[in-house]
Amino acid sequence: MKNLNKNYINGEWIEWRGDTIDVNEAATGDVIAKVPASGRAVMEQAIEAAHNAFEGWSESTLGQRIKVIEQLHAGLKERASEIAETVSREVGMPIKLATGIQAGLPATVTGSYLKMLPDFPFTEQVGNSEVQKTPVGVVGCITPWNYPLHQVILKVVPALAAGCTIVLKPSEIAPMSAYILADILDGTDLPKGVFNMVCGLGQEVGDSLIKHPDVRMVSFTGSTRTGSLIAHAAADDFKRFALEMGGKSASIILPDADLKAAVKGTVNNCLLNSGQTCTALTRMLVPADQHDEACELAAEAVAKMTPGNPLEETTRLGPLASAQQRDKVIDYIKLGIDEGATLVTGGPEAPEGLDAGYFVKATVFGNVKPDSRIAQEEIFGPVLCIIPYRDEQDAIRIANSTDFGLSGAVWSGDQDKAKAVAGKMRTGQVFVNGGAFNPLAPFGGFGHSGIGREFGKWGLEEFLEVRSLQL
Repeated sequence: MKNLNKNYINGEWIEWRGDTIDVNEAATGDVIAKVPASGRAVMEQAIEAAHNAFEGWSESTLGQRIKVIEQLHAGLKERASEIAETVSREVGMPIKLATGIQAGLPATVTGSYLKMLPDFPFTEQVGNSEVQKTPVGVVGCITPWNYPLHQVILKVVPALAAGCTIVLKPSEIAPMSAYILADILDGTDLPKGVFNMVCGLGQEVGDSLIKHPDVRMVSFTGSTRTGSLIAHAAADDFKRFALEMGGKSASIILPDADLKAAVKGTVNNCLLNSGQTCTALTRMLVPADQHDEACELAAEAVAKMTPGNPLEETTRLGPLASAQQRDKVIDYIKLGIDEGATLVTGGPEAPEGLDAGYFVKATVFGNVKPDSRIAQEEIFGPVLCIIPYRDEQDAIRIANSTDFGLSGAVWSGDQDKAKAVAGKMRTGQVFVNGGAFNPLAPFGGFGHSGIGREFGKWGLEEFLEVRSLQL
């Protein structure tokens, strides 16, 4: 078991003498680390360090910032295997996927900023005005447990590039990769106080972070409920904020699509990270006359998702990240049955031979009513809802019928038709016929899925204020 009973403040590791929080291994439930349940005074110390460091870092050259990000990039690549195993144990993602995603994506995103920054227009001439993009100030970053390092990097790298200073509160459920990040940054040329990390509970240190007057922006990824609290708190002090929250994304399979390929693609996306993905395609919309065939194909695809210990190379489906999340998902599966949906495969029982840890069967429901709770609420587990529709307009109506709007997909034999339908979906991104992920494209949501964007130039601009000099 690792003793991580310390916070990183003003370039130093500060021991914590108070209560601690257990970090559990998803596959077994065993305690694998202890981290601080820090108090408000510790968070205030970190904010003060970031505030004091802001003037110097905000006036640093772009070259100085790029050098630090290059050093970070090298450290992320060097420690990739350690990061993958750490997140796999905390969150439950199979090690093969964790290597490419949980460890690979942070390095990829960091590298994308290194390519973009030299040409980014921090100043522009507009008529007789020089328009300057300047750092917003001290940024409070609050990050989730499902992609713990990736979501941190999406905030920390552009904030550093913008010239902001940072106080990070990682998720207490999966904090260990944030300690690796802090250790890497400690070995770079980053000045003291520019990056700080405090571990603890949201109602204690998180609340202090979002309400402190010296914090000028909050960047948050997590639940819609918490995002609403942050937006209200930020409004009281006119802070900037960026929120990336929940999703209930629809995958529209049009009548002319390759049904087998579309179902397989949707199932694979839905079950990624055991469904603990905000962009998961958890609603599959199919023509009514193809519903039963789609259910059969989905059951076949799920059957290939072998559950097991995420540290084994053969595992395709790992556990959920916590007992609380497992119990929540099981309750939703029972709810789906009570609501009258057809249980195609799966169910509320643990997978055979996997009673320890936080495992849940991959579950598919058919004949799901669009307005049912399992079709409207984010489950955040390996649960797919198959919803029949009458025609194209009905499919678009159903896709847009939730409060969320984070992601989506359209499948069609006609690319132009698929793009036309995608353009009618009220969502921040749409995968058209399985289009590839692009780390330079904007990511964020409509409606209750959030405000603001991450990735690429859009992610950088979230951390910049704009002023004009009239010349």
